[in-house]
Amino acid sequence: MTRLSNASTEMLDARILRSVYDRPQTPGVVHLGTGAFNRAHQAVYADAALEHGDLAGAILGVSLRSQTVRDQLAPQDGLFSVTERSGEGAVTRLVRSVNDVLFAPQSLRDVIDALAAETTGLVTLTVTETGYLAGPSGDLDLASPAVAADLKGEGAPLSIYGFLRRALHERKAEGRRGLTLLSCDNLAANGTRLEAWLDQFLLAADPELAAWTRAECRFPSSMVDRIVPATTAADRDALTTRLGVDDHAAVFTEPFSQWVVEDAFVGDRPRWDAGGAQFVGDVAPYETAKLRMLNGAHSALAYIGVREGWVFVHEAIRDPRIGDRVERLMRKEAATSLSPTPGQDLQTYADRLIERFANPALNHRLDQIARDGSEKIVQRWLPVLAHHQAADRPCPATLDALAAWVVFIRGDHGPVVDPLANRLANLWRQAGAKEIAAALFGRGGLLSAQWTASSVNLARLTELIHDESRTG
Repeated sequence: MTRLSNASTEMLDARILRSVYDRPQTPGVVHLGTGAFNRAHQAVYADAALEHGDLAGAILGVSLRSQTVRDQLAPQDGLFSVTERSGEGAVTRLVRSVNDVLFAPQSLRDVIDALAAETTGLVTLTVTETGYLAGPSGDLDLASPAVAADLKGEGAPLSIYGFLRRALHERKAEGRRGLTLLSCDNLAANGTRLEAWLDQFLLAADPELAAWTRAECRFPSSMVDRIVPATTAADRDALTTRLGVDDHAAVFTEPFSQWVVEDAFVGDRPRWDAGGAQFVGDVAPYETAKLRMLNGAHSALAYIGVREGWVFVHEAIRDPRIGDRVERLMRKEAATSLSPTPGQDLQTYADRLIERFANPALNHRLDQIARDGSEKIVQRWLPVLAHHQAADRPCPATLDALAAWVVFIRGDHGPVVDPLANRLANLWRQAGAKEIAAALFGRGGLLSAQWTASSVNLARLTELIHDESRTG
């Protein structure tokens, strides 16, 4: 089968949607952490912006750890398809906004040159929560091997900070403008955090560059929302029949997409609003609602659903034993912990989330969502528990979900994929079911910085863990 590329686009089925514009030869955006989410989200908005004349909006993707994405996209001239699935069918679009993808370990100089180029004004990131290398305290972990190596400035960079340090140093030395550095990861106040972590790194490595970066660069926060399950071989095979060509970089997603971006850029902002992005003065109300309601519900579905033997989100949400609990978590606990902005209807948002979770055409795996839980629950659940505990209100659904996570990290359902997997396993061995809650969330516990459980909540959580351990 012929592979998708510039030369083969004429072979595409006529029903495939596509934008019409002359592709810029030089990208204005460098994206660190190119993967399926970036292709199904940011690249789609960029495609619309390019069609509306934003010639600086083309993307150079950089894969930091795996050459798989480079190998998927480079032979296809950066082209790929995005298929939106719902109960009513599927709609496929050709996306042309990614000019090229580099694999950083093999193209170090090219990556630095792109980040430092005069034509580059924007660097976006999807490196997951773990890619920022923050420690349990919330500060940058300067002792982590990657950060420690990059502070020395010798050899190839191992972290985003190492790459940015070299590029910003060159921009400063050449008298070029600063960059807009935009995190697109599921972190509350992601722009503020990226700015703080990069500043900590640069203060330790090059204080003069730290001062220049604070003065010349901008770090807008953003909220991204689109469910993008992992693409399967069966997905690709079925798509090949529809497309008429073979697309190794195809992604599958839901019809819903949202992007809320703080309006704080160096120079002109991108025209992502042509694709529906919202530029606002304060992202916080949107990102907090998404983290606590959507992401919080997703994590609850994952850990409770895996325990009950389900594989996909749409299966778990339709199980009344799970669905009712998750709906309470969203409406009664997460939503009531928020301060919405005018016009932000959280109950309507919850309605929409339940519809999205129940989409039978979107096979979003629970074990995919369950990864890296220690990084996620501190943002999704613990602030909700802290808010209600301060008002002496119970949080039964969130406590149930937390107990399911605590039992999950014992490893009963297979290897635990988590940056703290070894420490969590050791805690389980040392504490057992009776003391694990206190070891995690009691005073001085491993994850107690965001929420130190009261004696009542600690007792209830211990009881739930004991019950789940006995029946799991």
